[in-house]
Amino acid sequence: MTPYMMLIRSALFFLYFIVVSAIIYIGALPTLLLPPRFTVAASRLWSRAVFFGARTIVGEVFEIRGVPPKQGVLVASKHMSMWDTMALYLALYRPAAVLKRELLRIPFYGWYIAKCGIIAIDRGGHASALRKMAADARAVFTTGRSVLIFPEGHRQLPGAAPDYKPGVAGLYSQLDAPCVPVALNSGLFWTGPLGFFKKPGKMVLEFLEPIPPGLKRQEFMATLESRIETATKALLDEGRKALAAKGLA
Repeated sequence: MTPYMMLIRSALFFLYFIVVSAIIYIGALPTLLLPPRFTVAASRLWSRAVFFGARTIVGEVFEIRGVPPKQGVLVASKHMSMWDTMALYLALYRPAAVLKRELLRIPFYGWYIAKCGIIAIDRGGHASALRKMAADARAVFTTGRSVLIFPEGHRQLPGAAPDYKPGVAGLYSQLDAPCVPVALNSGLFWTGPLGFFKKPGKMVLEFLEPIPPGLKRQEFMATLESRIETATKALLDEGRKALAAKGLA
């Protein structure tokens, strides 16, 4: 595929994304008045519709490796693109994602994620924000749901230096539950500003060996970072080889 053709397909997917999002967001408005499971179903439908467009327009497929955890664990994932949240939302059942509070102000999107039950965090709140995040996560755990966090707190470019924040260690100690690390390679395929450019290929999300509860903070952070970064590097190497074979590296 030539860069010109990739640009055309990326633009077509962008238009598809806007249209399908508008249709589902507006059509699912009544679910905001119903129990959360209906909004969750609408959100999962939206993710599937987006992935259908990525497959048919761009030529992107995705693979889930490892065993998605049952409810009641802490899931800590690498974060490279918007694709990650959608893929994790399909692989897990109704996880409570830790997201920045500002997202709640986005019309439609903010309404739906609030109804689905995210854990909103004020990044400027420091210690008080961490205490509230832990309290909200404990409340989620009482319902049997899992908590999803991106331990670096923001999207990272493929190969960027790790930037793990201490909030994940605080949750790990407070929840006293296994932590399941997640590696992925989506940043190779959703690139550019806001991930506009899409490259054909196989995107992989991999659930890694769980970290048992009870480790000391320093040991936990070292183990988490090592597992995620090692597996992510392997997935990136695999993805780069596949893209190079297509002349898209």
